[in-house]
Amino acid sequence: MTELHGLDLLGWDSSWAQAFAAVAERQRVSDHRPAPDLMPGRVVRVDRGLCLVSTGPGQVRASFGGEVLDAIAVDTAATPCTGDWCAVRDWPDGPVTVEAVLTRRTAVVRADVNGSSRGQVLVANLDVVAVVTGLHPEPVIGKLERALALAWESGARPAVVLTKADLVHDADEVRADVAAAAPGVEVIVCSATTGEGVDLVRATLGERGTMGLLGSSGAGKSTLVNALVGTEVLATREIRADGRGRHTSVRRELIPLPGGGAVIDTPGLRGIGLIDADGGIAATFADVEELIARCRFNDCSHSSEPGCAVLAGVEEGRLPLRRLESWRKLQREMAWMATRSDARLRAERSREWKQRSLHSRRAHRDRP
Repeated sequence: MTELHGLDLLGWDSSWAQAFAAVAERQRVSDHRPAPDLMPGRVVRVDRGLCLVSTGPGQVRASFGGEVLDAIAVDTAATPCTGDWCAVRDWPDGPVTVEAVLTRRTAVVRADVNGSSRGQVLVANLDVVAVVTGLHPEPVIGKLERALALAWESGARPAVVLTKADLVHDADEVRADVAAAAPGVEVIVCSATTGEGVDLVRATLGERGTMGLLGSSGAGKSTLVNALVGTEVLATREIRADGRGRHTSVRRELIPLPGGGAVIDTPGLRGIGLIDADGGIAATFADVEELIARCRFNDCSHSSEPGCAVLAGVEEGRLPLRRLESWRKLQREMAWMATRSDARLRAERSREWKQRSLHSRRAHRDRP
């Protein structure tokens, strides 16, 4: 196992080893070779169809192999992404290829930015998804709730990191407001400038865990990475005079931490489109879901029905109206996305049946 020591520090374990062995066996059978020349690796970053992969011997640049390209043709979500564990082949004539991507344990998936109903995998195999937002200017709670829904849906453990504590005097009050909108989520106040709270952020991912940082430009993600690593590994820029951030990170990149573990920095997200995030929304709004369970009617719309525990919670001050409106907005978005997804599936089925009908007519026409 000494040759995998570097991968061990990035989270390689017996379960990943078993998954890799299954891929290697499948490749051996398909290639009719005694032993395929595969090695495990973890994707550090992806750039224009090429991956930088960390392997036992070191980092390699790899293109996509045939099996991976076939999978991408069927579903773009199969494209290797930062954080993926994979099987890499070093061919005798020089090229290095990613031959397979091991099944992801967790994945941050948002609605595709091109407007389609398909999802875009941002990062994979995270243990913690940290939603990073600055204390200055003051966080927008609605945007934070949306990001937390994305984080919960990933399957990883969400956390909120409030940066730039050195710029404000009411950090504890803001933290309390954020914690109220993030039930069950650890909220950490930190300052990369003074070092306050950085050790708490590091402790959330354990010795060999992986943390992904999500947030808008100017939230301080790159600065936080530098603080966690203990040296400047990422460039940083000052925020603009109007408080809005400037893009620093241009790609998602996995960065090892001293002593083990890794953090994945991501470019600032201008918008977070949710897709198939019903579970993530339910976890984000656990207080709303708890009241829904007490409604008199199972099909309560929580708008005007008698015996609605949600409306009662608002009237009694136990549930802020702002929070209910935020929940309603995300529910409407999920319903709209489901409609688009259904339309896409219907269109795909229609094309499939048209192709089958065309092949059938051609076969009938060509009969002697």
